[in-house]
Order: sequence, then structure tokens, then C-alpha cells
Amino acid sequence: MSGDPTLERIAQGEGLALCAAGNWTARFAPALERIVSDAEKLRGSRPHIFIDVSQVASLDTFGAWLIERLRRSLSDASAEAEIAGLSANYSSLVDEVRRVGPAPRVVSDRLSITGMLEQIGRTVAGVGGTIIGLVDMLGAVLAAVGKVLIHPRSFRLTSTVHHLEQVCWRAVPIVVLITFLIGCIISQQGIFHFRRFGADIFVVDMLGVLVLREIGVLLVAIMVAGRSGSAYTAELGSMKMREEIDALRTMGFDPIEVLILPRMLALVLALPILAFLGAMAALYGGGLVAWLYGGVDPEAFLLRLRDAISIDHFIVGMVKAPVMAAVIGIVACVEGLAVQGSAESLGQHTTASVVKGIFFVIVMDGVFAIFFASIGM
Repeated sequence: MSGDPTLERIAQGEGLALCAAGNWTARFAPALERIVSDAEKLRGSRPHIFIDVSQVASLDTFGAWLIERLRRSLSDASAEAEIAGLSANYSSLVDEVRRVGPAPRVVSDRLSITGMLEQIGRTVAGVGGTIIGLVDMLGAVLAAVGKVLIHPRSFRLTSTVHHLEQVCWRAVPIVVLITFLIGCIISQQGIFHFRRFGADIFVVDMLGVLVLREIGVLLVAIMVAGRSGSAYTAELGSMKMREEIDALRTMGFDPIEVLILPRMLALVLALPILAFLGAMAALYGGGLVAWLYGGVDPEAFLLRLRDAISIDHFIVGMVKAPVMAAVIGIVACVEGLAVQGSAESLGQHTTASVVKGIFFVIVMDGVFAIFFASIGM
């Protein structure tokens, strides 16, 4: 067939000329692959090798890459193959292909101490970067709060109410359901084990303290981190990908004040409400199981609960809630603004938002436990 690509070998003393002709385009890809693969076997056979492309009728990116690949394959430490006869029409194409560097070799050093130390260092640096980002976001949010206090008319009440509905009101059913079930499970397991010692009634003490101090607020915070934290990250990330945040800056708006502050405030207001409703649902579920499974009369359950808990237990849980909400919101917003221009990046940062949010919630719960124990609460 006329125009088929060819590569003729012509010996020139100690050198070798490879004369390309025909159409070196993607249309003839199978033939070109065979030609170039055969020519690559000539590496090291001659000290000087020239690739003459003056007779090439047409050349596209595929053909230019094959010629460049052939040149790299025939080059070694002692000699380097050269491309000759390149017309002005195709020189820029070959030069552009030549700028593409070879893929770096991945060296596997799983047992190398240096590699392990490098990985540890990168991990520590990543943790430091995360903490710096969180502190930076906290400072930006506090600065935005200061601006709103100075200029109250700049506060976006409509946006805050909208996010409060999304975070709080629409989360009530799932939060109440899960905390109710958790209360039932705690009560059933407590009765099952306490019954061996004839101490069924002490399940009320365990349930009241656990739900009001720890399990109630911690469980609700984890659910909020998974539900609302991921939503914040996905929303901000998609806006970042569509350059809507840059558009806000161009119009003179502060993205922290417009986008993040209403979300943060809604989360700080919503989590104490959800924690309270979750605690009541867990106590109700625990009391129901104690009555049906353990034979503890509801009146006896309430009397024992009143003696077992105090207002301090309730205060401890309510103090934790807004702080945990702030941590969840800051982590979610930092991850959302860190999204790059791909769907993969959005998914990675959304996952990181949930994982980091839950991690910091548990860390804060431990810090609060130590703090309240030290002050006698």
C-alpha cells in the first residue's frame, strides 16, 4: 500500500543510518510498532547512528513519539543517536515530545532504614501541616467573628438559618434513632451482667452517667462529623473546583465570612441541641429495656436515676458539645478548601475530613475527661 511507513538501514563506515519514509501517523500504529521494535535491537551495534526523517511524508504526535523513543533506545553511555533531516514543519512537534522525560523508576526499599525514617519524617511533617492549617482556619474564623461584631449588618442570618436546618433539624430523626438503640443496648448488656450479682438496679447509674457525660455527646459528635462534616467538605470542595470561591474574592467578598462562618455557627448551635435530644432518647431507650427486659419499674428507674446523676453530669456533656462542633467544622472547612481540580481530590479530602474529624473529637473527649477529673467534676 502506497504511503506505508518504512525504516531502511544504510551502513556508512562505522556508522549506521536509519532512513524513515512514508506516513508515520497513528493510522499505521501496528506497522510502526513492529518497525521501531526491530530497530531498537540495534542498540550498541554501531558507535554512530543517525535517524534520517527527511523522506517522511506525514508525521503526527504518535509518530514523533516513536522516533524519539527509538532515539532514546539507541543511545547509550558511549554514543547518542541523532535525528537528521527534520523539516521545519515537524521540528517543533519532535522538540515538544523530547521535553517529555522518561518515567522515574520506583525503587523498592521496604526494608531500608533510610526509607522508613523518610516515611516517618513525611508523616510528622503532614501532621504538622494539618495542625497549622487548623490553627490558621481558627484564626480566620475568629477574625470574621470580630468583623461581624463590629458590623452586625454583614452577618448572613439567612445562610445561618439554612445551614442550621440542614445540620440540626434534618439530623434529628437519625440521631434520635441511633442514640435510642445505643441506650437499649447499654441497658440490656448492663442488666445481663449485673444480674449475676443481683445488682440489676445499678444499670440505671451506669446508663445515666455514661449517656450524659460521654456516650451521648460523643456518639452524636461522631455522627455529625460523618454527616455534616463530609457535606461541608464536599460543598466547599465543589465550589473550589468550579472557581466560585475565587469569584467571591474577585467581587470583594470574604469567603470565610460568606461561606464558613454561617456553617460554623450553625454547627456550634446544632450539636448541643442534638446531644441533648440524643441523651434523652438514649435514657428513654435504656429505661424501656430496663422495664421490659430487667423488670425495673419506670417509677423506680426515675427515682434511681435522680439519685445517681447530678447537674454536673449534664453540664459536662453540654460543655463538650460546642467545642467538638467547632473542631468538626474547622476540619471540614480546611479539607474543603484544600480540594484541587479533580473528582479524585474531592473524594480524598472528603474522606480525610471524616477521619480527621472523628479523630479530633475523640482526642478532645479525652482532654475534657482529664480536665473535669482534675477540677472534681
